[in-house]
Amino acid sequence: MSSSSQSRLRGSRQSGTLAAERQLRPDQRQPWRVRRAAIAAVVLALAGGLAACSSGSSPSSSSSASAAQLQSSYEQVVDHVLPSVVQISTSNSTGSGVVYNSSGDIVTNAHVVGTATAVTVREPVGNKEMSASVVGTFTPDDLAVIRVQGSTSGLKPAAWANSNNVSVGEIVLAMGNPLGLTDSVTQGIVSATGRTVGEGSGSSALITSAIQTSAAINPGNSGGALVNLNDQVIGIPTLAAQLPDQGGAAPGIGFAIPSDTVKDIAGQLIKDGRVTKSDRAAIGISGETSANSSGAGVGVGVISVTSGGTAAQAGVAAGDVIVGINNQKVTSVADLQYVLAQLTPGTKVTIHYTSGSSSTPKTGTGTLGSLTSTGS
Repeated sequence: MSSSSQSRLRGSRQSGTLAAERQLRPDQRQPWRVRRAAIAAVVLALAGGLAACSSGSSPSSSSSASAAQLQSSYEQVVDHVLPSVVQISTSNSTGSGVVYNSSGDIVTNAHVVGTATAVTVREPVGNKEMSASVVGTFTPDDLAVIRVQGSTSGLKPAAWANSNNVSVGEIVLAMGNPLGLTDSVTQGIVSATGRTVGEGSGSSALITSAIQTSAAINPGNSGGALVNLNDQVIGIPTLAAQLPDQGGAAPGIGFAIPSDTVKDIAGQLIKDGRVTKSDRAAIGISGETSANSSGAGVGVGVISVTSGGTAAQAGVAAGDVIVGINNQKVTSVADLQYVLAQLTPGTKVTIHYTSGSSSTPKTGTGTLGSLTSTGS
Protein backbone atom coordinates (compact mmCIF):
# COMPACT_ATOMS: atom_id res chain seq x y z
CA MET A 1 0.00 0.00 0.00
CA SER A 2 1.00 3.61 -0.35
CA SER A 3 3.12 5.76 1.92
CA SER A 4 0.46 8.45 2.30
CA SER A 5 -0.66 9.20 5.84
CA GLN A 6 -1.74 5.93 7.43
CA SER A 7 -5.48 5.49 7.75
CA ARG A 8 -7.11 2.96 10.04
CA LEU A 9 -9.26 0.44 8.27
CA ARG A 10 -11.75 -2.04 9.55
CA GLY A 11 -13.29 -5.24 8.21
CA SER A 12 -17.04 -5.18 8.61
CA ARG A 13 -18.02 -8.02 10.94
CA GLN A 14 -14.40 -9.14 11.01
CA SER A 15 -12.15 -9.12 14.07
CA GLY A 16 -9.33 -6.56 14.15
CA THR A 17 -8.77 -3.43 12.16
CA LEU A 18 -7.18 -2.85 8.79
CA ALA A 19 -4.57 -0.32 7.83
CA ALA A 20 -3.76 1.27 4.47
CA GLU A 21 -0.10 0.60 3.91
CA ARG A 22 2.56 3.31 3.77
CA GLN A 23 6.01 3.58 2.23
CA LEU A 24 8.41 3.34 5.15
CA ARG A 25 11.90 3.28 3.68
CA PRO A 26 13.77 4.91 0.80
CA ASP A 27 13.89 3.14 -2.53
CA GLN A 28 16.33 0.23 -2.47
CA ARG A 29 16.79 -0.88 -6.03
CA GLN A 30 18.52 -3.98 -7.38
CA PRO A 31 19.57 -4.84 -10.92
CA TRP A 32 16.86 -6.76 -12.79
CA ARG A 33 18.99 -9.89 -13.22
CA VAL A 34 19.94 -9.90 -9.55
CA ARG A 35 16.29 -9.68 -8.58
CA ARG A 36 15.43 -12.53 -10.96
CA ALA A 37 18.19 -14.65 -9.47
CA ALA A 38 16.98 -13.96 -5.95
CA ILE A 39 13.41 -14.87 -6.88
CA ALA A 40 14.58 -18.09 -8.51
CA ALA A 41 16.59 -19.02 -5.41
CA VAL A 42 13.58 -18.54 -3.13
CA VAL A 43 11.33 -20.57 -5.43
CA LEU A 44 13.97 -23.32 -5.69
CA ALA A 45 14.18 -23.57 -1.92
CA LEU A 46 10.39 -23.72 -1.60
CA ALA A 47 10.07 -26.33 -4.34
CA GLY A 48 12.82 -28.43 -2.81
CA GLY A 49 11.10 -28.30 0.56
CA LEU A 50 7.82 -29.43 -0.98
CA ALA A 51 9.56 -32.32 -2.67
CA ALA A 52 11.27 -33.41 0.54
CA CYS A 53 8.02 -33.23 2.50
CA SER A 54 6.23 -35.37 -0.06
CA SER A 55 8.81 -38.16 -0.23
CA GLY A 56 10.88 -38.10 2.94
CA SER A 57 14.66 -37.65 3.12
CA SER A 58 15.21 -39.33 -0.26
CA PRO A 59 12.91 -37.67 -2.81
CA SER A 60 11.87 -39.86 -5.70
CA SER A 61 12.51 -38.83 -9.26
CA SER A 62 8.80 -38.13 -9.72
CA SER A 63 8.64 -35.78 -6.73
CA SER A 64 11.82 -34.06 -7.92
CA ALA A 65 10.18 -33.57 -11.30
CA SER A 66 7.09 -32.12 -9.60
CA ALA A 67 9.25 -29.72 -7.62
CA ALA A 68 11.04 -28.63 -10.77
CA GLN A 69 7.71 -28.11 -12.51
CA LEU A 70 6.43 -25.98 -9.62
CA GLN A 71 9.58 -23.90 -9.67
CA SER A 72 9.27 -23.44 -13.41
CA SER A 73 5.64 -22.31 -13.01
CA TYR A 74 6.59 -19.70 -10.42
CA GLU A 75 9.45 -18.36 -12.53
CA GLN A 76 7.21 -18.17 -15.60
CA VAL A 77 4.56 -16.16 -13.75
CA VAL A 78 7.17 -13.74 -12.42
CA ASP A 79 8.79 -13.41 -15.85
CA HIS A 80 5.46 -12.76 -17.59
CA VAL A 81 3.64 -10.52 -15.09
CA LEU A 82 6.21 -8.54 -13.10
CA PRO A 83 7.05 -6.33 -16.13
CA SER A 84 3.42 -5.13 -15.97
CA VAL A 85 3.76 -3.84 -12.39
CA VAL A 86 5.10 -0.29 -12.00
CA GLN A 87 6.03 2.02 -9.16
CA ILE A 88 3.91 5.15 -8.71
CA SER A 89 5.07 8.24 -6.79
CA THR A 90 3.43 11.52 -5.86
CA SER A 91 4.82 14.33 -3.71
CA ASN A 92 3.77 12.50 -0.55
CA SER A 93 2.98 8.92 -1.49
CA THR A 94 4.56 5.88 -3.14
CA GLY A 95 2.78 2.73 -4.23
CA SER A 96 2.31 0.35 -7.12
CA GLY A 97 0.24 0.13 -10.28
CA VAL A 98 -0.65 -2.39 -12.99
CA VAL A 99 -0.51 -1.60 -16.71
CA TYR A 100 -4.10 -1.88 -17.92
CA ASN A 101 -3.81 -1.47 -21.68
CA SER A 102 -1.47 -0.54 -24.54
CA SER A 103 -2.59 3.11 -24.45
CA GLY A 104 -0.58 3.78 -21.30
CA ASP A 105 -3.44 3.51 -18.82
CA ILE A 106 -2.41 2.16 -15.42
CA VAL A 107 -4.77 1.12 -12.62
CA THR A 108 -3.89 1.69 -8.97
CA ASN A 109 -5.53 2.55 -5.65
CA ALA A 110 -7.24 5.89 -5.15
CA HIS A 111 -5.38 6.29 -1.85
CA VAL A 112 -2.05 5.95 -3.70
CA VAL A 113 -2.96 8.87 -5.97
CA GLY A 114 -4.67 10.89 -3.26
CA THR A 115 -5.44 14.43 -4.44
CA ALA A 116 -2.56 14.56 -6.94
CA THR A 117 -3.30 15.44 -10.56
CA ALA A 118 0.11 14.34 -11.88
CA VAL A 119 2.32 11.45 -10.78
CA THR A 120 5.61 9.78 -11.66
CA VAL A 121 5.72 6.22 -12.98
CA ARG A 122 8.82 4.04 -12.92
CA GLU A 123 8.71 1.01 -15.18
CA PRO A 124 10.23 -2.23 -13.84
CA VAL A 125 12.53 -3.04 -16.75
CA GLY A 126 15.16 -0.36 -17.27
CA ASN A 127 13.79 1.72 -14.39
CA LYS A 128 12.76 4.52 -16.71
CA GLU A 129 10.75 7.33 -15.10
CA MET A 130 7.73 8.71 -16.92
CA SER A 131 5.20 11.44 -16.18
CA ALA A 132 1.53 10.54 -15.93
CA SER A 133 -1.75 12.36 -15.42
CA VAL A 134 -4.70 11.21 -13.33
CA VAL A 135 -7.58 10.09 -15.55
CA GLY A 136 -10.04 9.59 -12.72
CA THR A 137 -10.63 8.11 -9.28
CA PHE A 138 -13.48 6.24 -7.62
CA THR A 139 -12.96 6.37 -3.87
CA PRO A 140 -15.84 4.02 -2.90
CA ASP A 141 -13.87 1.14 -4.46
CA ASP A 142 -10.46 2.76 -3.77
CA LEU A 143 -9.53 2.67 -7.46
CA ALA A 144 -7.86 5.16 -9.80
CA VAL A 145 -6.54 5.24 -13.35
CA ILE A 146 -3.51 7.24 -14.47
CA ARG A 147 -2.21 7.70 -18.02
CA VAL A 148 1.44 7.84 -19.03
CA GLN A 149 2.44 10.80 -21.19
CA GLY A 150 4.61 10.18 -24.25
CA SER A 151 5.88 6.81 -25.47
CA THR A 152 4.34 3.72 -23.88
CA SER A 153 6.48 1.18 -25.71
CA GLY A 154 8.13 0.08 -22.47
CA LEU A 155 4.83 -0.79 -20.81
CA LYS A 156 3.43 -4.32 -20.95
CA PRO A 157 -0.33 -4.67 -20.36
CA ALA A 158 -1.31 -7.34 -17.85
CA ALA A 159 -3.77 -10.16 -18.49
CA TRP A 160 -6.85 -9.96 -16.25
CA ALA A 161 -8.67 -12.98 -14.83
CA ASN A 162 -12.37 -13.44 -14.13
CA SER A 163 -12.38 -13.09 -10.35
CA ASN A 164 -15.65 -15.01 -10.10
CA ASN A 165 -13.57 -18.09 -10.88
CA VAL A 166 -11.11 -17.57 -8.00
CA SER A 167 -11.04 -20.51 -5.60
CA VAL A 168 -10.09 -20.67 -1.93
CA GLY A 169 -6.75 -22.44 -1.65
CA GLU A 170 -5.54 -21.20 -5.04
CA ILE A 171 -1.81 -20.33 -5.10
CA VAL A 172 -1.19 -16.63 -5.72
CA LEU A 173 1.72 -14.20 -5.91
CA ALA A 174 1.59 -10.57 -4.78
CA MET A 175 3.75 -8.23 -6.86
CA GLY A 176 4.61 -4.63 -6.07
CA ASN A 177 7.07 -2.28 -4.40
CA PRO A 178 6.86 -2.84 -0.62
CA LEU A 179 9.12 -0.82 1.68
CA GLY A 180 10.91 0.67 -1.31
CA LEU A 181 12.05 -2.77 -2.53
CA THR A 182 10.97 -2.49 -6.14
CA ASP A 183 9.68 -5.45 -8.13
CA SER A 184 9.17 -7.65 -5.07
CA VAL A 185 7.17 -10.89 -5.10
CA THR A 186 5.53 -12.73 -2.20
CA GLN A 187 3.68 -16.04 -2.28
CA GLY A 188 0.56 -17.38 -0.57
CA ILE A 189 -2.94 -18.69 -1.22
CA VAL A 190 -6.44 -17.31 -1.53
CA SER A 191 -7.69 -17.54 2.06
CA ALA A 192 -11.28 -16.44 1.42
CA THR A 193 -13.46 -14.60 -1.07
CA GLY A 194 -16.45 -12.29 -0.76
CA ARG A 195 -15.17 -10.25 2.18
CA THR A 196 -16.52 -6.75 2.85
CA VAL A 197 -13.84 -4.47 4.27
CA GLY A 198 -13.84 -0.71 4.70
CA GLU A 199 -11.58 2.19 5.54
CA GLY A 200 -12.16 4.15 8.73
CA SER A 201 -11.28 7.74 9.60
CA GLY A 202 -14.17 9.10 7.53
CA SER A 203 -13.08 7.41 4.29
CA SER A 204 -15.86 6.43 1.90
CA ALA A 205 -13.97 3.37 0.60
CA LEU A 206 -15.74 0.08 1.20
CA ILE A 207 -14.49 -2.90 -0.75
CA THR A 208 -17.07 -5.57 -1.52
CA SER A 209 -16.30 -9.12 -2.65
CA ALA A 210 -12.69 -8.60 -1.53
CA ILE A 211 -10.21 -11.44 -1.95
CA GLN A 212 -8.43 -12.38 1.28
CA THR A 213 -4.91 -13.72 0.83
CA SER A 214 -2.00 -15.00 2.91
CA ALA A 215 0.55 -13.53 0.46
CA ALA A 216 2.44 -10.83 2.34
CA ILE A 217 1.14 -7.32 1.62
CA ASN A 218 3.37 -4.59 3.01
CA PRO A 219 3.63 -0.78 2.76
CA GLY A 220 4.09 0.05 -0.92
CA ASN A 221 2.17 -2.98 -2.25
CA SER A 222 -1.02 -0.94 -2.68
CA GLY A 223 -2.15 -0.85 -6.30
CA GLY A 224 0.05 -3.79 -7.30
CA ALA A 225 -1.01 -7.18 -8.60
CA LEU A 226 -2.33 -10.37 -7.01
CA VAL A 227 -1.61 -13.00 -9.63
CA ASN A 228 -2.58 -16.63 -10.23
CA LEU A 229 -0.32 -19.29 -11.77
CA ASN A 230 -1.95 -18.71 -15.17
CA ASP A 231 -0.17 -15.33 -15.48
CA GLN A 232 -3.42 -13.45 -14.77
CA VAL A 233 -4.16 -10.63 -12.34
CA ILE A 234 -7.02 -11.67 -10.04
CA GLY A 235 -6.99 -8.56 -7.87
CA ILE A 236 -5.34 -5.34 -6.69
CA PRO A 237 -3.77 -5.63 -3.17
CA THR A 238 -5.16 -2.82 -1.04
CA LEU A 239 -5.49 -3.57 2.68
CA ALA A 240 -3.47 -5.37 5.34
CA ALA A 241 -4.88 -6.45 8.68
CA GLN A 242 -3.65 -4.86 11.89
CA LEU A 243 -3.65 -6.58 15.26
CA PRO A 244 -6.34 -5.09 17.53
CA ASP A 245 -5.08 -3.17 20.57
CA GLN A 246 -1.49 -4.18 19.80
CA GLY A 247 -0.49 -2.30 16.67
CA GLY A 248 1.54 -3.79 13.88
CA ALA A 249 0.44 -6.00 11.04
CA ALA A 250 -1.41 -9.28 11.50
CA PRO A 251 0.69 -11.72 9.44
CA GLY A 252 -0.97 -13.47 6.54
CA ILE A 253 -4.16 -11.40 6.37
CA GLY A 254 -4.42 -9.08 3.40
CA PHE A 255 -7.18 -8.05 1.02
CA ALA A 256 -7.38 -7.30 -2.70
CA ILE A 257 -10.01 -5.65 -4.89
CA PRO A 258 -11.32 -8.37 -7.26
CA SER A 259 -10.34 -8.07 -10.91
CA ASP A 260 -13.96 -7.95 -12.13
CA THR A 261 -14.51 -4.79 -10.08
CA VAL A 262 -11.21 -3.36 -11.33
CA LYS A 263 -12.13 -3.94 -14.97
CA ASP A 264 -15.60 -2.45 -14.57
CA ILE A 265 -14.49 0.70 -12.75
CA ALA A 266 -11.28 1.23 -14.78
CA GLY A 267 -13.22 0.89 -18.03
CA GLN A 268 -15.63 3.64 -17.01
CA LEU A 269 -12.88 5.95 -15.76
CA ILE A 270 -10.99 5.54 -19.04
CA LYS A 271 -14.11 6.13 -21.13
CA ASP A 272 -15.75 8.98 -19.20
CA GLY A 273 -13.28 10.11 -16.52
CA ARG A 274 -15.88 9.14 -13.91
CA VAL A 275 -18.04 6.22 -12.83
CA THR A 276 -21.58 6.54 -14.16
CA LYS A 277 -22.88 3.19 -12.93
CA SER A 278 -21.55 0.61 -10.50
CA ASP A 279 -22.87 -2.57 -8.94
CA ARG A 280 -22.98 -0.73 -5.61
CA ALA A 281 -26.37 0.30 -4.24
CA ALA A 282 -27.06 3.96 -3.41
CA ILE A 283 -30.01 5.78 -1.85
CA GLY A 284 -29.22 9.24 -3.23
CA ILE A 285 -28.16 11.31 -0.23
CA SER A 286 -25.19 13.08 1.24
CA GLY A 287 -24.97 12.75 4.99
CA GLU A 288 -22.95 12.52 8.14
CA THR A 289 -23.11 10.53 11.36
CA SER A 290 -25.60 12.05 13.79
CA ALA A 291 -24.72 11.68 17.50
CA ASN A 292 -26.61 12.14 20.76
CA SER A 293 -25.50 14.26 23.72
CA SER A 294 -23.17 11.46 24.85
CA GLY A 295 -21.44 11.35 21.49
CA ALA A 296 -22.88 8.00 20.49
CA GLY A 297 -24.04 7.61 16.89
CA VAL A 298 -27.80 7.46 16.45
CA GLY A 299 -28.15 7.55 12.68
CA VAL A 300 -27.15 9.35 9.48
CA GLY A 301 -28.09 13.01 9.33
CA VAL A 302 -29.21 13.87 5.81
CA ILE A 303 -27.48 16.92 4.35
CA SER A 304 -28.99 16.75 0.86
CA VAL A 305 -31.26 14.45 -1.13
CA THR A 306 -30.95 13.62 -4.83
CA SER A 307 -34.13 14.37 -6.72
CA GLY A 308 -35.84 11.15 -7.79
CA GLY A 309 -33.43 8.99 -5.78
CA THR A 310 -34.31 6.22 -3.35
CA ALA A 311 -34.44 8.47 -0.30
CA ALA A 312 -36.58 11.05 -2.10
CA GLN A 313 -39.01 8.30 -3.15
CA ALA A 314 -39.22 7.24 0.51
CA GLY A 315 -40.07 10.78 1.63
CA VAL A 316 -36.71 11.57 3.23
CA ALA A 317 -35.73 15.25 3.25
CA ALA A 318 -32.67 17.25 4.24
CA GLY A 319 -32.47 17.49 8.02
CA ASP A 320 -33.99 14.04 8.60
CA VAL A 321 -32.01 11.27 10.29
CA ILE A 322 -31.89 7.80 8.72
CA VAL A 323 -31.96 5.16 11.48
CA GLY A 324 -32.48 1.95 9.52
CA ILE A 325 -32.71 0.15 6.19
CA ASN A 326 -34.99 -2.90 5.85
CA ASN A 327 -35.25 -3.11 9.65
CA GLN A 328 -31.46 -3.16 10.01
CA LYS A 329 -30.36 -0.54 12.51
CA VAL A 330 -28.17 2.27 11.17
CA THR A 331 -26.25 4.41 13.69
CA SER A 332 -23.49 5.87 11.48
CA VAL A 333 -22.34 6.46 7.91
CA ALA A 334 -20.22 3.32 8.20
CA ASP A 335 -23.31 1.30 9.15
CA LEU A 336 -25.20 2.70 6.18
CA GLN A 337 -22.31 1.86 3.84
CA TYR A 338 -22.17 -1.70 5.08
CA VAL A 339 -25.92 -2.26 4.76
CA LEU A 340 -25.97 -0.86 1.22
CA ALA A 341 -22.96 -3.00 0.26
CA GLN A 342 -25.11 -6.08 0.83
CA LEU A 343 -27.89 -4.84 -1.45
CA THR A 344 -28.29 -4.68 -5.22
CA PRO A 345 -29.23 -1.66 -7.38
CA GLY A 346 -32.75 -1.92 -8.72
CA THR A 347 -34.26 -3.60 -5.66
CA LYS A 348 -36.85 -1.98 -3.39
CA VAL A 349 -35.96 -1.10 0.20
CA THR A 350 -37.66 0.37 3.22
CA ILE A 351 -35.97 3.36 4.82
CA HIS A 352 -36.59 4.18 8.50
CA TYR A 353 -35.98 7.80 9.47
CA THR A 354 -36.91 10.50 11.97
CA SER A 355 -37.94 14.07 11.20
CA GLY A 356 -37.75 17.21 13.29
CA SER A 357 -37.98 16.78 17.05
CA SER A 358 -39.94 13.56 16.86
CA SER A 359 -38.11 10.39 17.88
CA THR A 360 -40.73 8.13 16.34
CA PRO A 361 -39.36 6.68 13.08
CA LYS A 362 -41.22 7.09 9.84
CA THR A 363 -40.93 4.58 6.99
CA GLY A 364 -40.93 4.89 3.24
CA THR A 365 -39.95 2.74 0.28
CA GLY A 366 -37.88 3.36 -2.82
CA THR A 367 -35.90 1.59 -5.51
CA LEU A 368 -32.13 1.50 -4.99
CA GLY A 369 -29.98 3.41 -7.44
CA SER A 370 -26.36 2.77 -8.43
CA LEU A 371 -23.41 4.45 -6.75
CA THR A 372 -21.61 6.88 -9.06
CA SER A 373 -18.64 9.25 -8.82
CA THR A 374 -20.91 12.06 -7.62
CA GLY A 375 -23.11 10.65 -4.91
CA SER A 376 -24.33 8.00 -2.50
